Amino acid sequence: MASLSYYFHPSKMRMNRIQRSKPSISCSTQPPQNNIKVVINGATKNIGRAAIAAVTRARGMEISGAVDSILVGEDAGKVSGMDEPLEIPILNDLTMVLGSISQSKATGVVVDFTEPSAVFDNVKQAAAFGLCSIVHVPKIELETVSALSAFCEKASMGCLVAPTLSVGSVLLQQAAISASFHYSNVEIVESRPTPSDLPSQEANQIAINLSDLGQLYNREDLSTDNPARGQVLGDDGIRVHSLVLPGLPSSTTVHFSSAGEVYTLRHDITNVQSLMPGLIIAIRKVVRLKNLIYGLEKFL
Repeated sequence: MASLSYYFHPSKMRMNRIQRSKPSISCSTQPPQNNIKVVINGATKNIGRAAIAAVTRARGMEISGAVDSILVGEDAGKVSGMDEPLEIPILNDLTMVLGSISQSKATGVVVDFTEPSAVFDNVKQAAAFGLCSIVHVPKIELETVSALSAFCEKASMGCLVAPTLSVGSVLLQQAAISASFHYSNVEIVESRPTPSDLPSQEANQIAINLSDLGQLYNREDLSTDNPARGQVLGDDGIRVHSLVLPGLPSSTTVHFSSAGEVYTLRHDITNVQSLMPGLIIAIRKVVRLKNLIYGLEKFL
């Protein structure tokens, strides 16, 4: 079984390399307060609405702010489809929300579902008011993560950058690492309802994880340029085939094979609710950090 400890360092060009020389998480000596104040930035997106409802139902935390540029003034609970209003209006001023939480001196977390261009400033603002951050934003650049890592290290402030909040997706990635030591052929097949962001972050992360192990896969047609064979991810022969079929769930399947045997791992996401257990775990753990961590798997 492989030792799974992935550590992000800004000097590396890949994010999830196996590290043994340094611990990946530094924890505060004081336990966090029981009542974590949570701000959802990007509150009117589907994932933001689901997060508001999930945090409201979870123990030991509460929604203390909802930020977005649309539906300003609307009640966050009503926008999220909850039966009762939360009496928390959606605001378009993150600084105002952070200031009110800072005055209460409570433990706080900003969950960022915004855009890559806004992430760095959002995390800096949160840190200035003493709040940790969770960032789940597609297409975030390596340079942004590197800059955030340096900033959080200097500020001694916790931040999780999570390409996925799905516990199942993380478990699939870990199972794929274990399987890769026993099979010489591997292919990734994924389906998404829309063609944007393909290959997906999940497929790219699986390929990076497996490439970091030093294996060489699919030797029989490693150099083929036949487009029907899919796109090669990385330098070790791992191929991905992306399907765009509206109506299908977002699905990631990893096929391994050797002589006379096929081993298949599959994970499907049918709606955004699948991300909420991972988000709740992340909120509870990030308040103990004093640096930036890349990947939800650190908390599982």
